[in-house]
Amino acid sequence: MNLPAAGHDSVLMSEVLDLLKPGPGMVYVDCTLGRAGHACEFARALGPTGTLIGLDVDPRNLSYAQERLKDAPCKVRLFHANFAELADVFATLGPAITSADLMLADLGLSTNQLFDEQYGLSFAQDMPLDMRIDPRIRRSAADLVNHLKEDELANVLYELAQEHYSRRIARKITEARRLSPILSTGRLAELVRDAIPKKKGPPEKIDPATRTFMALRMKVNAELENLTALLETGPRFLKAGGRLGIISFHSMEDRPVKQAFRMYEQIGSMKIVTNKPVGPTEEEENKNPRSRSAKLRVAEKL
Repeated sequence: MNLPAAGHDSVLMSEVLDLLKPGPGMVYVDCTLGRAGHACEFARALGPTGTLIGLDVDPRNLSYAQERLKDAPCKVRLFHANFAELADVFATLGPAITSADLMLADLGLSTNQLFDEQYGLSFAQDMPLDMRIDPRIRRSAADLVNHLKEDELANVLYELAQEHYSRRIARKITEARRLSPILSTGRLAELVRDAIPKKKGPPEKIDPATRTFMALRMKVNAELENLTALLETGPRFLKAGGRLGIISFHSMEDRPVKQAFRMYEQIGSMKIVTNKPVGPTEEEENKNPRSRSAKLRVAEKL
C-alpha cells in the first residue's frame, strides 16, 4: 500500500477546525499527536503567543511529529505519554500552564502503524503478532493469544468487538496453540477465518478476522480504560469555554464519549456542541476511505 506523504492523513480536518475554533494565544492539547496532521494546522492558528502540547504513546510517531513541528509558529511541548496520563503532563508543565482552551483526541491508528511490521497489527501482510503501540506495555497480542484461558479469550473478542463467533474462534485458537505457538498475524488471521462459518453469496466486505484483531489490539493497549480516564480527567483541565473534541471509529469508542458528554451536560458542567456526531464529507471518504467510520463529538466546558 502507498502511504500518504506524512504516513497518515488526518481525518475531519476542516470539521475539527470549525468546531474547536483555534485562535491566537490559545493553549491546545493534542492528546493523540500521531504524525502531527491536526497539530500543524492548529499551530498556524495559535501563532507566536499560543502553546501546543502534544501527547503520543508511540515514540516513533512522536519523533516524526517533533521534526514536523520544529518550525511551528507557536510554543511546542511534546510528551511520550498516554492521554490517560494527562494529569501527570500538566503537573510537568508547572504553574505557567494549568489548563487548556482546546483538546482533541483522535482515537484512530496512524496509517503507517498499520502497515509497519514493527507494530504487528495487520493481517494484510504476514508479520510478527505484537500490537503494542506503546513500548512500555509488557504483554503483546501473542502473549494473550497463547496464554489466555479459552473462556477469557472468547470474552475479550465478544466484549470488545461483539464477535458473535467468539467461542468458536477461541476454541480454534486454543486447539492450534497446543501444536505450536501462534506468533504471526497471518497464522492468527487464517485460524479465525477457518473458525467462522462460510456464508453463501458474494464475499463479505470486511475480512472475518477484522473484529478479532480489533479486540486484541484494544485489549493489549487498554484502549477503553484509557478513554475512560481521558473522559474523567480531560474536562478538569479545560478552561471555562474550552472545548474537547474526540474522534472515534467504532461504537465501542463512540458510546462512552456520547454517554460522558450527556452526563456532563446533565450536571451542568459542559454543554454538547455536536448534537449528532459529525462525519466525513463524501469528498473526504473518496480521498481517504479510512475516514468513513470517523465520528467527531465536541463538548464545551461551562
